[in-house]
Amino acid sequence: MRASFVFSEVVTGLRRNVTMTIAMILTTAVSLAMLGGGLLAVRTIDKMKANFLAEVEVSVALVDDVSANDKNCTQALCTGLRQSLQNNPGVESVVYENRDQAYDRFKKIFASQPELLELTGPEALPASLQVKLKDPDRSDAIIKQYTGQPGVKKVDDQKKFLDRVFNVFNGVRNIAFVMALIMAVAALLLIANTIQVSAFTRRTEVGIMRLVGATRWYTQLPFLLEAVVAGTVGAVLGVVFLLLTKLSFLDTVFTGEVFPQITTLEVLFPVAPILLAVSIVISAITGYVTLRLYVRH
Repeated sequence: MRASFVFSEVVTGLRRNVTMTIAMILTTAVSLAMLGGGLLAVRTIDKMKANFLAEVEVSVALVDDVSANDKNCTQALCTGLRQSLQNNPGVESVVYENRDQAYDRFKKIFASQPELLELTGPEALPASLQVKLKDPDRSDAIIKQYTGQPGVKKVDDQKKFLDRVFNVFNGVRNIAFVMALIMAVAALLLIANTIQVSAFTRRTEVGIMRLVGATRWYTQLPFLLEAVVAGTVGAVLGVVFLLLTKLSFLDTVFTGEVFPQITTLEVLFPVAPILLAVSIVISAITGYVTLRLYVRH
């Protein structure tokens, strides 16, 4: 009987304030979808870092004389640099790339820009030693050691370029979190207002229940459950939004060639349980605080 009464009161409260309830659910759904998007962005960035850092290299570009006259790295200057790099304890492997090989790679990268290919010939690209490090985070030591060495034109670190790319993605992730926070504040205010309005419209029934001996918790539980139910529905909608975004947009952008794909399982676990738990906890806490502050009798 008591459980049936509480359930009926929750349904009545949600139906009586249907417009505010819908607004609360939608606002909660949007804020949680943005939070979920931020969590997926963190996961994607971590996967990208793991994939790219495993292949990151330091490129030691050689001077024009070596590039033009030493196709197989057999002269003393190129051989000495290669041997020095191979003996370095922080280096995993060293591969020599002559001008022709560099130009072939250049043509593959810029195949969609024929104008650029017409303006660039093999002589514009230096030969280089492609150095793969055991620890990509320690590339500065290699750069300092070989910059300015005889035969070295310049030393490029691919990791520095990747760091700039990842900083852009981190900025997008932070924007998603900030927007989620703003929408969460709006959802909290709606939850608080909805509970206040619901309690005010049922003040007579609650007063009678208190007079006949009902406890505070028993009279306030329906209002608390209203907030939790609305928050739960909002969390489910937020997960649905994420799934629809994945299927309609992300699957066409994240093809796996550059950006790792986001799988349905990654949306459903662990993101979905996190959103559901956050929604329930925040809704319950907001409802309890609102009742304690504004509903005295």
